Amino acid sequence: MSEHTVDVRPPWGRLVAFAMQHVLIMYTGCITVPLVFGAAVGLDSSDIAFLISADLLIAGIVTALQGFGLGRIVGVRLPIVCGATFSGLTPMILIAQKYGLQAVYGSMLIGGIVGLALAIPFSRVIRFFPALVTGSVLTVIGLSLIGVAGGLIVGSDSAAPDYASLRNLLVAAVVVVVALVLLCLGRGLWSQLAVLIALLAGSALAASLGMFDLGALGSASWVGFPAPFHFGVPHFPIAAVVSMSIVMTVVFAESTASMLAISEITGKKLSTGDLARGLVGDGVSGVLGGIFGGFMDTVFGQNVGAVATSRMHSRFVTGSSGLILIVLALIPKMGAAVAALPGPVVGGVGLVLFGTVTMIGIRTLAQIDLNDQVNVAIAATSIGIGLLPEYVPDMLERLPDAMQIIFGSGITLTAIVAFTLNLVFRHSPLRRRVATEPVTNATTDIVVVSADQPATVKGSA
Repeated sequence: MSEHTVDVRPPWGRLVAFAMQHVLIMYTGCITVPLVFGAAVGLDSSDIAFLISADLLIAGIVTALQGFGLGRIVGVRLPIVCGATFSGLTPMILIAQKYGLQAVYGSMLIGGIVGLALAIPFSRVIRFFPALVTGSVLTVIGLSLIGVAGGLIVGSDSAAPDYASLRNLLVAAVVVVVALVLLCLGRGLWSQLAVLIALLAGSALAASLGMFDLGALGSASWVGFPAPFHFGVPHFPIAAVVSMSIVMTVVFAESTASMLAISEITGKKLSTGDLARGLVGDGVSGVLGGIFGGFMDTVFGQNVGAVATSRMHSRFVTGSSGLILIVLALIPKMGAAVAALPGPVVGGVGLVLFGTVTMIGIRTLAQIDLNDQVNVAIAATSIGIGLLPEYVPDMLERLPDAMQIIFGSGITLTAIVAFTLNLVFRHSPLRRRVATEPVTNATTDIVVVSADQPATVKGSA
């Protein structure tokens, strides 16, 4: 039997090119978390630089473990890239303000240990994540990330002179056009590397327009390593520990949906054992984050889109991306150079990638019977509720912090709603009473036609 494409190592030239493409795609999103956290808790530039190095080191280690695997202990062995999750940002800021940084990293360390303990039990729910659930989550992942891409393109400060400037829009448009042309008209390697080539073309244009800010490059050192417990001996306040343990379960939900998505994209079945080893990787990120002053990691959605867009499914590519991230962590000057990529360039690439994730979600939903009104109702409700935090970001501000952590992420909210509704209407006594009439167009009474394919993820309902 021939090897699955996931387990085939491509030639070295392609491996390095695609691995670097993944790094360039995720880098800005990865370092945004330490930048925002450092600014929010009042750290100076040297401490923020430390956070970035620690962030990249942990992301690299976890990404390499997920791709290459470590025996039967850790690693889903799928082409995924991991990085700091925004889910933990708000609770980390609140803990730092109330208890200090030592409590932030002490509670993260315990949260990681809790994650290691929960990985196997959590993986048992995989059969309750059919195409109906994963398709809804993927659709919301793509749609919710479009706003992130738009923010990178126009800028984050509406008072800035270049906010939503013609120059920003032009650079992003060039990136999108180059990617579109190569994806549609390119052949072979040109098509597969469309995102990287578009990013390089946009960077060249941005450089000619004076959009690169290389100020941080000169002050960055050539060699550095994040020292353990940089912010002091960890503390373990009960409230902080509970909060970060909740964050870990949210990270599990996000990563589960993304790993199932990659399984769907690559066509490689995901067993409960595979999922458990993947979730162990999330737990490892919490433990390492607590030790080295980093952050909990989750699977990056934009890199899920990159796997689908490039059609390069080898886990050795993303595993190598992890090694590159480790090198960047140890050579801060190289990391500063990559961080100088202008927002409109990264945002233009993001538009293509996030749109691709959305279409993967739609394609996944097409595998279920959309003539069944229960399926339609579950998907519609899940997607609608999941998008609420994106359109009304302050709707949950009066809820307790723990509830804001869980329900403030549209991705997590969609996963919770879709999972719960599927459980109630497909795996409880109510399943015998649910309506089975086909969905019809209210105006014409014509039955809606859609694909009626079984889900390809193991354990689908």
